[in-house]
Amino acid sequence: MTRRREKAAQPVGTRRAAREFVFRVLFEADRGEMPLQAVFTRAEGIMREGDDTFPQLGPDALAFAGQLVGGLEKSRDEIDDLLHRTIRGWTFDQMAQTDLNVLRLATYELLYTPEAHPPVIESAVRIARKFGGDDSGRFVNGVLAGLSRNLRADEGASGEPAVSEPGPDPRHED
Repeated sequence: MTRRREKAAQPVGTRRAAREFVFRVLFEADRGEMPLQAVFTRAEGIMREGDDTFPQLGPDALAFAGQLVGGLEKSRDEIDDLLHRTIRGWTFDQMAQTDLNVLRLATYELLYTPEAHPPVIESAVRIARKFGGDDSGRFVNGVLAGLSRNLRADEGASGEPAVSEPGPDPRHED
């Protein structure tokens, strides 16, 4: 597993690099029980100093990362609620923190940004494979593919965006 991480390529695209940056910020904020925006600001400073702890981001990627952090902060409860209703057989306490944070980031993008679902899912799977366990990529892909199908089906049925204000999902009632 360590060899795979060492061999993993650095992010190529600006959006992919921004997603990895935000994933690392989200992971650190959760582990340290610190405010997400405070960790983002600190991580940005570290990155600007040239430390390789965080991927180097250009101005556009940094702006995108800032949008993701702001959105995650505002929408965290809705995202977690949707993930609780989507993931069967696992509680957040049972899941690897890496997988959960990758899912949170990708779910935010699927719900609240105009990004196409396939590249968001592909990027999430890459991050999960790079930082997670042996089955992380497969797990993240399965959860997000199902979520994407459900969101598109909801959008197609109503003509409205799939989620503007999260509410109960009748397909996942206990």
